[in-house]
Amino acid sequence: MPNTKRGIIPARKHLLPLIFAVAAAMPLAARADGGIVDVRTLPRLEGAIEDTSRTQSHSLSYGVGTAVAITAEATKKLLTADGWVQFLRPLDEKSSILTFKKAQQGLSVRFTQGLGRPDQSVVYYNSDRITSNVPFPPEATGIVFDQHRPYLGCIVPAALDATLDFFRKEMAAIGWKQLTAADAAARWPNAEFSETIENGIRAYYTHDDGDGFYRQRPIMLTLQRRNDGRTGVEIRVAPFALPQTLEADSEMAGLPKPKPTKTAKSVGGSDSVRRQLEVAVIAELPATLAFYRRELASRNWTEEAKGAVVTPDSVTLNFSSAEQTATLTLGRKYDLTVVSLVTQMSEAALAARARAKKEADEKFMKDAAAMAKQVIAADGAVRVAQAANLSDAPLRARGDGASPVPLPENAENVKFDGADGRLEFSSASSVRAVAAFYRSSLQPQGWKEKPSVINQPNMALMEFSKGRKTLSFTAMQMGPKVRVSANGSALVTANAASETAKTPGGSSGKAMAETLDPDPDSALPLPKQRTMTSMGTGKMPGSDAPFRRELEASIPAELNTVLAFYRSELGKRGWQETEGAIVKPDQAQLAFTSADGPATLKLGRRNGEITVNLAQKYPAAAAKADVVPKPGQSKLMFGNIGN
Repeated sequence: MPNTKRGIIPARKHLLPLIFAVAAAMPLAARADGGIVDVRTLPRLEGAIEDTSRTQSHSLSYGVGTAVAITAEATKKLLTADGWVQFLRPLDEKSSILTFKKAQQGLSVRFTQGLGRPDQSVVYYNSDRITSNVPFPPEATGIVFDQHRPYLGCIVPAALDATLDFFRKEMAAIGWKQLTAADAAARWPNAEFSETIENGIRAYYTHDDGDGFYRQRPIMLTLQRRNDGRTGVEIRVAPFALPQTLEADSEMAGLPKPKPTKTAKSVGGSDSVRRQLEVAVIAELPATLAFYRRELASRNWTEEAKGAVVTPDSVTLNFSSAEQTATLTLGRKYDLTVVSLVTQMSEAALAARARAKKEADEKFMKDAAAMAKQVIAADGAVRVAQAANLSDAPLRARGDGASPVPLPENAENVKFDGADGRLEFSSASSVRAVAAFYRSSLQPQGWKEKPSVINQPNMALMEFSKGRKTLSFTAMQMGPKVRVSANGSALVTANAASETAKTPGGSSGKAMAETLDPDPDSALPLPKQRTMTSMGTGKMPGSDAPFRRELEASIPAELNTVLAFYRSELGKRGWQETEGAIVKPDQAQLAFTSADGPATLKLGRRNGEITVNLAQKYPAAAAKADVVPKPGQSKLMFGNIGN
């Protein structure tokens, strides 16, 4: 449009920036959400220290130097002076969270103790949206309010007429319109519309959605004169606008639960001997009663006439089924129907269940035993067939010197670890032939056999000793072969730690260090030559003084080399070795004393290396940290690895 005057209609390329400029020029209050309070503008207690890292427009926290109880009372007074009115939510009377309302804005306040400081506390402000707002009368007491239905219950000191005038004016001011009987009948034909009650009056209101109101149903205002001259107030959803037929929600403990509900909890499971369901239903008592009669009947429960009590405000009914009894109790609290359903399995059903379980267990064990016999028999037959193919012929020794002890001529898959003192191989000869081979080979060399109770055709255990050396053999039939495993100090070779020895299978040993150098950066003595290390320290939170220190390491060296290293290094630190040291070819255990406290050193062998466990205790630090148990007792401590 070449003839467009830019002074009257902005060109398209300038239109979007203009819109943003206009929006930016609007006052902040005009664009703010009037239903949500900016908690940054709220008053705070004297001496408040805000946690600015978590502050947002809808939530913040700050600390003060008083205990929680004192802080809570001071916060109530502070917010009340700022125009906030405290209320309780229905069924939430025991909550420690404080709830407040100011016009159409809501606020939740909670408190926690300062970290490790009972004399300090933290205050948390969180904004709440009120989706169904109603006015609070001035000087009202005992206020119970639910901002989402809505519900309001309170007592005001003003007379009934003055209270009615207040609500007529204030309800209209926030968009509530009075609902007439004709308007109600047009939408709810069966609506009971009563504007007069004993010692009081009723009025009905409706509100369009929007302006903070969401899916708003008509409400009923009830005002009643009290004997003390005050006026009781209740605002609730009009009964005719609540669901008249309740739908079933998901079950709890196998028991029916209607919807909608305010709260629900259950005890037990669907097969428990005793079950209990407690539900607060957002519906009238007749609709709730009809739901449970319908749902229990569909589950084959029969309503009993005995013990039945049915009044407009409470119901108690008993039900029974083939195996259980149940008691249903309904009552009214606020605008809710409170349900309690308790079931109990009968004695006869419990006995029948016990019999059925016993019979099922006996059948299971019987079937399992029969199956086990079949498997054992089948396995035995296979073993017999396989054993028949194993040779009982005497064995001769191999001459290759692949291990410190003789190997039979038909040994296969030989694996020998001289550093760890282990030998494994398989043979096509029988267990009896392998056992006879080692007995006949070792006894002439001076080895003495220790009697063993395991000497069967399919398995034999042999233990030999000569001086301080030991040998242990286990020969077991494994399918068509006999598997032989051996271990003991006689299998530990002197050159396994310093040489790379090749086994018949082709595997190589580990290079072992002959001398060890101390690591100067380690709190406890530790060689530089190591493949693994870890240091553990026991401390109490908030303390840097350890009451226990423990070192674990894996060192590629001979046990005697490692033992000599620790005796030398600990001696340099003034540690003194006590009597009773245990030193064997593949393990050692020593105890020490030092100026700081006792310590133990344990050495072992794993995967061809020497394992080290060095632990020192600090009794003085332990006593100060209160981790020492009382005489005759033990103390078990739990802690988190992280924060």
